[in-house]
Amino acid sequence: MFDFFTGRTRNGHGLTTTDAGASPAEPLTAPLPYAAPMAPSTADTSIKQAPIGESPITHPSGPRLGLALGGGAARGFAHIGVLRTLLKAGLKFDIIAGTSIGAMAGGCYAAGHLDGFEEWARSLTRRRVFGYLDFSLQGSGLIGGARLADKLNTTLGPMQIDDLPLRFAAIATEIGTGHEIWLTRGRLADAVRASYSLPGVFAPVRVGGRWLMDGALVNPVPVSAARALGARVVVAINLNADLIGRGSTIASHGSDDSDDIIGDFVEPHRGLRGMFAAEQTIKRQFLGGDGRPGFSTVMMEAFNIMQDRITRARLAGDPPDITINPRLGGIGLIDFHRASEAIALGAEATERALDSIGEVIAALK
Repeated sequence: MFDFFTGRTRNGHGLTTTDAGASPAEPLTAPLPYAAPMAPSTADTSIKQAPIGESPITHPSGPRLGLALGGGAARGFAHIGVLRTLLKAGLKFDIIAGTSIGAMAGGCYAAGHLDGFEEWARSLTRRRVFGYLDFSLQGSGLIGGARLADKLNTTLGPMQIDDLPLRFAAIATEIGTGHEIWLTRGRLADAVRASYSLPGVFAPVRVGGRWLMDGALVNPVPVSAARALGARVVVAINLNADLIGRGSTIASHGSDDSDDIIGDFVEPHRGLRGMFAAEQTIKRQFLGGDGRPGFSTVMMEAFNIMQDRITRARLAGDPPDITINPRLGGIGLIDFHRASEAIALGAEATERALDSIGEVIAALK
């Protein structure tokens, strides 16, 4: 809801895609008949000049298309498959709003780095994923995030959101106030990092004088942001729709004799033995064991449940025109080594939705 860096034109200097240079993706041959709205004429109000919340003048070629990329940690690699399939169909989006991993995927696409993002995602193994986890017990997050931030900075460099060839927003949450922050200006890498800073896991990020954390706390699938930025047709990607059987009510439950109290007490040891015993205790508490969920499982499951409930409420109040629901129930939030599976599932779900997207666009031309 809050737009940063006042005193400058909204989301940049008002250039159209043609003015700003090449689009984020190569033009494709044989587009679908309903695809690819053309660049606006010079007489039209640029979508990047229109104030947030006010629609720009619609150019004759068709409605402005917006993409709302939802959060979902490792499941977010499905966004790559979604984007690839939409581009292959000849669809071109004027607005992208992303939350958490959705901000990362959308930001990389908008900056022209979708190929690099996909290559990096597919290269991840369990060992490489672990290499990005710089654990720290001294900061405000279990993981410092410096290694991942370095990778992001290397990829996106000093790219400014203002200079992107389309309108972009990364969604974040302000610590203390709970404000929903739409990062529409400034350094793209900072906006993306703030949007994926899962509380308790990654340290919060300071942007424009505010401490920010994961946007999925307030708007997991940012349809409202895409509409406010000028989209007439919004296609939303919900990464958590396939979690069947979650969120129901158990009407009667209680303790029984099978409940074993697992003690956390560990007999202290001295010297080298004590050092290794302490290390094993930390690993057990983080990863879990003996039937007890570890810290990472508790954090991710709590976030998963909360995000699912918030997504249902937000989409019910502001439904998109089309929702793409990749079947990602078998991929966990921290299964970053399964990017190839997630990408394929995203592409498959998008193929099923192409006809519906075309019908909506044709109806509004």
